[in-house]
Amino acid sequence: MNTTLLSFLILLAILGVVALFCLIFKDKLKFYITGLDSGFKMNEIRLLWGLAILTDMEETSALFWSVPALDRSISYLLMENKKNGTSSLKKNQDFLTKLYAYRTKIQLNPQNGHGLKDTRRIMPGTDVVILMKAKNGVFLSKVIQVGKDIMISLPISKKAGKYIFTGETWEKHLITVYFMRKDDAAYSFETTVLSSGMYGAEMVLHLAHSDKLVRTQKRKSVRAQCKIPAQMYIIKNDPSEMKRISTQPGLKCLLEDISEDGSLIRIGGKGVKNLLVKLQFKIDDNLIVMGGFVRGVEFNEEKNQSLMHMECISLEPEMRNYILGFVYNVLPQSQKDQFEAVKALADNESKETSEQTTTSEKGENNENQPN
Repeated sequence: MNTTLLSFLILLAILGVVALFCLIFKDKLKFYITGLDSGFKMNEIRLLWGLAILTDMEETSALFWSVPALDRSISYLLMENKKNGTSSLKKNQDFLTKLYAYRTKIQLNPQNGHGLKDTRRIMPGTDVVILMKAKNGVFLSKVIQVGKDIMISLPISKKAGKYIFTGETWEKHLITVYFMRKDDAAYSFETTVLSSGMYGAEMVLHLAHSDKLVRTQKRKSVRAQCKIPAQMYIIKNDPSEMKRISTQPGLKCLLEDISEDGSLIRIGGKGVKNLLVKLQFKIDDNLIVMGGFVRGVEFNEEKNQSLMHMECISLEPEMRNYILGFVYNVLPQSQKDQFEAVKALADNESKETSEQTTTSEKGENNENQPN
């Protein structure tokens, strides 16, 4: 056998071994390549591969693009850390932080199928804000149905708090519609009012669909609605106080939504904008200390209550991960059930109050409704 033929056969054998290796380990190779492309380090990808195998993922690479797959892996990781007593280790907290950041990126990225491309996927019940180019003013409405067109309730003037235009007045006008999609962003689009009419006993407008949605706000974090009792402290002189655990009671308040970047706080009395405050509350028996600025205040004079929008500027990594764990629903089921029970009680109370108010207001609204 000559040297050339021998070299060719050796090369063929090597290529065969490489092909066999790639065939056997193709899923793992794809996983590692996808992981590197997604910004993870080799040691992190090895851990993620182990999680994918332990959680019996049918397609392991889904962990890099599927929110449910990530939730499943994070939940398993939290359970293992708790069982082994390693939850507080810096390397574990750092890795959780990276996983949560990656999950947020996937959920908020419209390229991952989360963002809307047109108006045909707007959910019925969505609140919308409308500007009519021919008239000045801001109008409030709600999506009733989405089919061959978009059916919305007759818009109410935000300023007047009642109907000021009949359905016929809106017809053929060009309008701009704004709406917020939960856990995503704010959108806007221009459209034409095709017609008006009755839907049951309600006056409605029919809007043309649009393929040109403008994503007007991309959130940096995902917020979760909640009903979490908290203590609030006003920071006056020492900013480092934001990180200290206070043993004395503060002002009682209720957190109505929360994210790693801040919270919506309901408190009695009139809130003050630009205050530096600290919140203390618990999630799954873990104490959270969050500090930040009050960026906006909505005061309800009748109820003597304020909704304060707080921007977080101080939060320890471990506490951030506890919040993200709550936001992404990967806490133990028992704790989720507890939060849901408290939320249901609070929602029921709010609903009863709202229904009483609505009953008394219906007469006034019906008088203002155009024929």
